[in-house]
Amino acid sequence: MSLPPGFLDELRNRVPISRVIGRRVVWDQRKSNQARGDWWAPCPFHQEKSASFHCDDQKGFYYCFGCQAKGDALTFLRELDGLDFMDAVKVLANEAGLAVPEADPRARERTDHRSKLFEVTEAANRWYRMQLQTAQAAEARDYLARRGLDAAAIERFEIGFAPDQRTALTAHLREKGIPEALIVESGMSIQPEGGRPPYDRFRGRIMFPIRDLRDKLVGFGGRALAADAQAKYLNSTQNPLFDKGRNLYNGGPARSAVAKGAPLLVAEGYMDVIALERAGFQGAVAPLGTAITEDQLQMLWRITPEPVIMLDGDKAGQAAAMRLIDLALPMTGPGQALRFAVLPPGQDPDDLIRAQGPGAMTEVLAQARPLVDLLWQRETEGKVFDSPERRAALDQALRQAIARIADESTRAHYAAVIRDKRSELFGAARAAKGDRAGQGGRKGGGWQGDRKGRSGSEPALAQTRASVFVSRDAGEAILEGEILLRCGMAPTLVERIEARLERMMPADPDRAALLHDLLAGSRSEAGARALDSLRADAHLGLIPAMVDPEDLEKSEAILNHTLDRLDARRAARTELVRAEAEITGEADEGLTWRVTQITRARQRAEHPEMEDSSDLGEDRDELSAQLNAFVAAEIWRKGRK
Repeated sequence: MSLPPGFLDELRNRVPISRVIGRRVVWDQRKSNQARGDWWAPCPFHQEKSASFHCDDQKGFYYCFGCQAKGDALTFLRELDGLDFMDAVKVLANEAGLAVPEADPRARERTDHRSKLFEVTEAANRWYRMQLQTAQAAEARDYLARRGLDAAAIERFEIGFAPDQRTALTAHLREKGIPEALIVESGMSIQPEGGRPPYDRFRGRIMFPIRDLRDKLVGFGGRALAADAQAKYLNSTQNPLFDKGRNLYNGGPARSAVAKGAPLLVAEGYMDVIALERAGFQGAVAPLGTAITEDQLQMLWRITPEPVIMLDGDKAGQAAAMRLIDLALPMTGPGQALRFAVLPPGQDPDDLIRAQGPGAMTEVLAQARPLVDLLWQRETEGKVFDSPERRAALDQALRQAIARIADESTRAHYAAVIRDKRSELFGAARAAKGDRAGQGGRKGGGWQGDRKGRSGSEPALAQTRASVFVSRDAGEAILEGEILLRCGMAPTLVERIEARLERMMPADPDRAALLHDLLAGSRSEAGARALDSLRADAHLGLIPAMVDPEDLEKSEAILNHTLDRLDARRAARTELVRAEAEITGEADEGLTWRVTQITRARQRAEHPEMEDSSDLGEDRDELSAQLNAFVAAEIWRKGRK
């Protein structure tokens, strides 16, 4: 049965994979990070005691580092429960509250049509491979031999040859009974204007088949043999099967190798990938003759959280890396990082391996650098910061780059690393000036000696470390706890503010479990533990309950007010983290005082109860009594054994 496009994605989005798997495993609470949907447990597919089975809610996949079992929620149901595909879909649809759609005749037609296009590309691939054995392919075979490819490598990568004839492939496919329209639609032939006969797209080229992650042959890349060819490499045209920005060369085999522990290496071209794999680096892929796209980055991160980008040591390779920085920064975060391995100048992976062997490549990979290093290099390399204006321009460029990072924690860590690099750069410059001043006869070090510490090369002063920039606002935890406690006492409120609750993302694992329980209508040991802790919290004991549990409108208003205060605090803290990146060494006392005053004013604005005991008209004594009553009733406790 064919399902409508997008239905399976809707199923996966509605049902966290941890909910499906959680019924069959016991999560390791110490190793799991529930707030981020990162779960670990002993594997249900083989007998073990350690938690080597990993489940990722964000990506919707599981993987066992012991037995290499992997897949999505449907795969889990099929492999563990022995269900066929449609039965697994029905189980997941029931979980999501969706009806399995009736068979869509148009969807079936589209599926059948794609199958016919795949038949065209496979037939073309067989023909190309046969042509490589003919006399007219002698030059192509010589080229492959010079590049070190033997028969086994040619067979492994299905390399073929397109003879320099205008309609040879088109005529062959027509003889096989394939309609001309399908040959053109698959990208194997080009239909000229004016009704003239179609002709072969690839002529006089060594052919590299391109398969998607499911091993379907979606297109080809062809390398020209003629030195005067218009394009050295040519890809299939955009068609229903092929989109060069959404595919990777050797993606499927590389994914399998990464699952077994190999690093994921992103090289520039087909020959680099082949050279890397033959040297033992089997997790190698390449974009298809273009700069890495956003879709390809997401594909890489679905395979591994930290792919290594292989950069040629020439200017073009460096320029490609700098362009990739701007693409990757907004998407980087936990589980989505990049490292960059820079090759010796003038060498690509194939050159390095043939000249010095696999060991040299291993050394290059060991020196791979994180994205933040490339960002710093881009903004500082070849520049002189000998004036306040130039330093201010550097600060502005770095702030703008870091501000594009969506993940708050990652953004803060970037700011900290950049701050250290900035201190090192400017501190070294000041130290050099100090040395020159000392050589000029300034006894005792003069001004430089008197202002020791201002260079940023020494730790900040105590008042800076204790400022509002450094300490995390403890009030956030209280507001967060109040929201969770109120919802725990009156779960009917959850659906009214569900969208806002989903964005809370508590850092504490137990609180995250409680939030998951509230949103999912379930109960967990960690969630019950968190609720007990909130009930016993002395700070939360002073917070009133709802005016009337039956007055949902008033209760919703109170919760939204508290959520507004929490959002305001988090937004302010994010801005303060960014501001912290601008301060190095000993902070200016006037700036610190002004920020402190602003923060205190914000806190007074957010906490009117500090001056007025009323809170949206609540009677604090009466509502505290209600809170005690709710606690005494042990709402949401797990059943006693």
